[in-house]
Amino acid sequence: MVAPALTPTAPLPPAAVDVMRRLELALAAPDVVRAIVRYEVASARTAELSAEMDTRDLTGAEFDSLVLAQDVMAASRTVLAAAGQLHLIEVDR
Repeated sequence: MVAPALTPTAPLPPAAVDVMRRLELALAAPDVVRAIVRYEVASARTAELSAEMDTRDLTGAEFDSLVLAQDVMAASRTVLAAAGQLHLIEVDR
């Protein structure tokens, strides 16, 4: 069997990309949606604490929070990888 030729397409406008992502989320299984939300929250917390770390030393509690956020991101990534949905959290550029 011969694979069909792929026709190149132009990149989608940002609004279309946003609509497609929302549609994919609406159709996703609950565990996938939960993993995405947990990943995004943990990612934001990691960014916040990383910025703090650049300006001063983290307290013990802040460091523990950073490690926990990174663990949540890793666990969420594992769930999404198993579901074949990593594209929902990774930026393709």
